Amino acid sequence: MRIRVFGHYVYASIALLAIIEALVFFGAVYGAALIRFHGSLRFLSDPPADLSGALWPRALLFSVVTMLCLLAFGLYSSRQRARLLGMALRIILAVLMAFAVASALLYLIPNLWIGRGVVGLAALGAFLGMIVSRTVFSRVVDENVFKRRVLIYGAGRSAATIAELRRRADRRGFHVVGFVPAAGEVLAVDGSRVLARKGSLVELCQEHDAAEVVVAMDDRRRGFPISELLNCRLAGVDVTEQLTFLERETGRVRLDILNPAWLIFGEGFRRNAVRRLTARTLDLSAALVVLALAWPFMLLTALAIKIEDGLRAPVLYRQRRVGLLGEPFELMKFRSMRVDAEKDGQARWASKGDPRVTRVGAFIRKVRLDELPQLLNVLRGQMSFVGPRPERPEFVAELAERIPYYIERHSVKPGLTGWAQLCYPYGSSEQDALEKLQYDLYYVKNNTLLFDLAILVQTAEVVFLGKGAR
Repeated sequence: MRIRVFGHYVYASIALLAIIEALVFFGAVYGAALIRFHGSLRFLSDPPADLSGALWPRALLFSVVTMLCLLAFGLYSSRQRARLLGMALRIILAVLMAFAVASALLYLIPNLWIGRGVVGLAALGAFLGMIVSRTVFSRVVDENVFKRRVLIYGAGRSAATIAELRRRADRRGFHVVGFVPAAGEVLAVDGSRVLARKGSLVELCQEHDAAEVVVAMDDRRRGFPISELLNCRLAGVDVTEQLTFLERETGRVRLDILNPAWLIFGEGFRRNAVRRLTARTLDLSAALVVLALAWPFMLLTALAIKIEDGLRAPVLYRQRRVGLLGEPFELMKFRSMRVDAEKDGQARWASKGDPRVTRVGAFIRKVRLDELPQLLNVLRGQMSFVGPRPERPEFVAELAERIPYYIERHSVKPGLTGWAQLCYPYGSSEQDALEKLQYDLYYVKNNTLLFDLAILVQTAEVVFLGKGAR
């Protein structure tokens, strides 16, 4: 089961785990203070001289920072596929980052400093508490309790798209109780999952304890059960269109069943003045902060490129890309390939182990340093921090001919990072472009300021662990 939080769907089980761990982190500060001040509980009502003020603001700040660090390393992601070693690495890095950030904030904010000893003990308590909470949660909490029981109205090709979902993350939020064939449909799902009807659709839902009916008919022009679906709604059973259901559960817009009417009449696609103002404010603030922190690394990168390729070799690489509403602009990157990488003038996708990539280029691509000059594109208003990645005009022209709705991704500014980059690895083919477009359309439809912030936080895992780099 998914719940909608600030316009974005999250799994109820993950939300519950996050709430439990937030309380654990909050309590870790109290436990650390108790140990630090020799087991005396007097600090709760009468703080010692070096702990001026109440403890709860410090505990709240530490809890929020730790939660954000866990989110940044993908520890609240339903798509996390790391094994035990990878999870352990992420937990350790997240706790170390939480300790560093919380220490800095508690030191810089007046009257909140509690000492490195307390923060260090709280970080240790948070680490141990997280291990315990996740172990207990995985063994005690039955994930099926949080799955929404759904009945699929339809058993043809459209309904098969739900039955054929393979990713565990896509199936995590629901359980299909069965399929009900519509009139005239050719069966395309496993016959054992087809439900026998002895009464109305409402009675069938009650019999199987279904909380939702998903309409997935092959042809709605004949035999559409208006009265039965209306009775389901009046009986408290949710009725959902197939595309909306798949969007909610998979975090992408399915192109194979997409129709223009759903785009026109569906929710989302908000582009009011407030949204444009918040997006631009976030872009300018984030770009200036990152530039202030990253300029030493940018200088070192430029120096490394000069050392490898000579003083006359260009540091920056400018390339035409397609931006908002299809307008071209010059994207800037640190040069990571040979100067003659495309000497024949033919545009090519970057490939894994591409021989055109230099030694310095391989490193800066891995840690994403090559992307830093694009901060100037953001300041100029040509790009946003969050959005679909901009493609070259040659590829856009080719992909727009072969992939439906490809042009719609240009209804927002391209971004340094985005939903597709988090959910899908590096794309270097037409099939990859099609898969990433489904995530891009989800972002175009559902983008909000808080969704942008969540994507920015989760991008830390991509940067620090080098996911998807080529």
